[in-house]
Amino acid sequence: MTKNAGLHVRRRALVALGAALALPGGTAWAQANANAFPSRVIRIVPFGTAGGPIDAIARVYADRLQQRWGQSIIVDAKPGASGIIAADAVAKAAPDGHTVMVTLPLTHINNAILQPKLPYDPVKDFEPISQLALGGPMLVARADAPYGNLKEFVAFAKTKSNLTYGTWGNGSAAHLMAELLKRQTGLALIHVPYKAEAAAHNDLFGGQLDFAWANPATARAQVQGGRMKVLGIAASGRVSTLPDVKTFAEQGFAGFDLDSWIGVYAPAKTPPAVLAKWNEALREITKMPEVREKLAGFGFEPLGNTAAQFKASYAADYPRVAELIKAAGVTLD
Repeated sequence: MTKNAGLHVRRRALVALGAALALPGGTAWAQANANAFPSRVIRIVPFGTAGGPIDAIARVYADRLQQRWGQSIIVDAKPGASGIIAADAVAKAAPDGHTVMVTLPLTHINNAILQPKLPYDPVKDFEPISQLALGGPMLVARADAPYGNLKEFVAFAKTKSNLTYGTWGNGSAAHLMAELLKRQTGLALIHVPYKAEAAAHNDLFGGQLDFAWANPATARAQVQGGRMKVLGIAASGRVSTLPDVKTFAEQGFAGFDLDSWIGVYAPAKTPPAVLAKWNEALREITKMPEVREKLAGFGFEPLGNTAAQFKASYAADYPRVAELIKAAGVTLD
């Protein structure tokens, strides 16, 4: 090989290396991004209010992520507007992996179907990372209510008019399930949305509401405190923390088996290598026995899937929720 030929070979090699480093699709570039992450404080934005169940679950993961990555993590709740405020904040955050959202289907499925105009696109503005767990809302009443299951409740409610019920927002899973129950049974039910389920439960105990909905963790605490009874769970199966609570299907009510989920999203255009690092961490944390125990304590069954599985689940859930909303006649008015 001549001297000039050798120079040409080395030049081509350097050009190829530079291209790999410069292009977003280059392996070296991707690895560099993954190695550099995290380089500053991480912000996790949970659905709902501070102290709520999703906020509490976000903190469980934040503690272990902080131990794993050696970087400070802030859980920054932004309640209100059925999760729209929180989702919009994450959608507009820098796409570098340092801001993610822990949320329910409401922000990315229900709102997209019900809201005529959102400040964010639930698909184009986000990158799905992983679904941490599955669960479902529970129909609850005061402990002294004169009924103990769904059939007894429906029979009682048919003798009343304009019963009021509370949920944690318009278009939430609880709202959909209540309206479907209304449609199936012909009950006269009035929806009263709240910013948080705790506020609805306060009004339930105070007599301002006839019944309400609760996440399994909240229901369990209130049942143990002697203030609440659970009539049924709107999910595909029972939960381990309240194993005696039957599903709607087990009590003869079909169509209430659409599971809710806890999912983690990053802003769109977050580098794939960073998303992969997030997914690996979340899935490994979800496998930890103490984390699985905490998820079960909140009434959710641990999952921890891949981003591809999350996307497939979303694609399957969207038409089912749309059909449910149409069948139940749910609107935001």
